[in-house]
Amino acid sequence: MENKKVWLITGASRGFGFDIAKVALEAGDQVVATVRSNPVLLQDKLSNHPNLLVVVLDVTVEDQVLAGVNKAIGQFGKIDILVNNAGYGLLGATEEVSDLEVRKQFDTNVFGLLNVTRAVLPHMRSRKSGHIINISSLFGYGATAPGFGLYGSTKYAVEGITEGLALELKPLGIHTTALAPGLFSTDFASNDSYQASAKIIDAYQDTVGQIRKAVSGLHGNQPGDPAKLAGVVLQLSRSENPPLHLPVGKDAVDLFRSRAEINAKEVDEWAEISNSTDHVKS
Repeated sequence: MENKKVWLITGASRGFGFDIAKVALEAGDQVVATVRSNPVLLQDKLSNHPNLLVVVLDVTVEDQVLAGVNKAIGQFGKIDILVNNAGYGLLGATEEVSDLEVRKQFDTNVFGLLNVTRAVLPHMRSRKSGHIINISSLFGYGATAPGFGLYGSTKYAVEGITEGLALELKPLGIHTTALAPGLFSTDFASNDSYQASAKIIDAYQDTVGQIRKAVSGLHGNQPGDPAKLAGVVLQLSRSENPPLHLPVGKDAVDLFRSRAEINAKEVDEWAEISNSTDHVKS
């Protein structure tokens, strides 16, 4: 099949990455799925599909990323779609989270994404085609829960990086999309899928503390179906004119719209003062 697409999906061992890999394989595409460890487990979960290549790499280690991308191209000859999915959540008040904890969060969610993107782009540029899909979050549109502000800040960065890439890459024939899921029933809210700050400050018990208690109850009760999100990503991969921003899930769409309204209202309220700062021409 000449129209068969080749995907590179980071963080594919579970969650969105796994479901996207599964639906892409079912569509007849070829998939390079990255994991940090235990590649055999993912191969087994995906029935040792002949169109699947599992690569072990940590997105924060640039040499591993470059080697993984080269292995992918060596196996399938090209990369049509990059899904930057690898990442994790961090729960804690800004004052509670240590320098090390927040740096690790940015290393994976932001700098790891950049490592993979930089490694793939020379190949996409040489072919004058490709689509980079960066997995953002509804938390990238607004801080909706105390304690997830720093995690959200990494997703704000993902949104900004994607917008910058769009300006740079559109003339080169490469599409970019920031896909922002709402709350889906993945493992994100399970104890082994997000990290909580080691430090807890009593002053935040009524805000962040309540979220800490609620997160465990959220696991498995989120409204979104990850298999359906994977179907959306497949449709996105077939689009000739994909969107730059794509909130997925009713909660994400509603938040995107409400934040846009709030931001516009604030700008309007302060517009006269904000517009008064130019030099006065004589």
